[in-house]
Amino acid sequence: MQLATIRDNAKYFILFSVLTGILLLDQWTKHLIVQSFHLGESVPVVSEYFNLTYVRNTGAAFGLFAHSDPSFRVPFFIMIPLLALIVIGVIFRKIPNEDRKLSIALSMVIGGAVGNLIDRLHFGYVVDFLDFHWKQQYHFPAFNVADSAICVGVALLTLDLVIHTPPEIPKDLTSDRKDNPPNVTHPV
Repeated sequence: MQLATIRDNAKYFILFSVLTGILLLDQWTKHLIVQSFHLGESVPVVSEYFNLTYVRNTGAAFGLFAHSDPSFRVPFFIMIPLLALIVIGVIFRKIPNEDRKLSIALSMVIGGAVGNLIDRLHFGYVVDFLDFHWKQQYHFPAFNVADSAICVGVALLTLDLVIHTPPEIPKDLTSDRKDNPPNVTHPV
């Protein structure tokens, strides 16, 4: 009986599993960084390409709006993720239970959004620490596990849109015109 319940609720099982995994990894890695690094401290992992660097991001992706007035910025960066989560939740409810690809992709976006929202509610900023660069000259903005989950989820959604094959129509719903012509009446 339990196997049938899991199969009947596959997308919710995926949501719970992916969301839990992302949140645990995201919050654990951020905790390690906050406990082990001073703000701005950087430790090379792969010389000239990748550092662990403790950064506090008060803005959006890539630090957008980081220098905006806090009376605007703080409520804005709490309300927007909440609205986005509601919209994604509505979309998630409407996807077919058996669509695992879409369930995983949306679950990753939800997990990442919740991970960063937890930071904003707890600290007032997001902890970032993954610092990729090219020989210290060109730096990609620091990011975290939650940001990665959002990006991978959006990439999977994009791939699904690009290479999505329409569902097959069951044969009992199709008709062969020779055997079963449609009922068409013509006005006189």
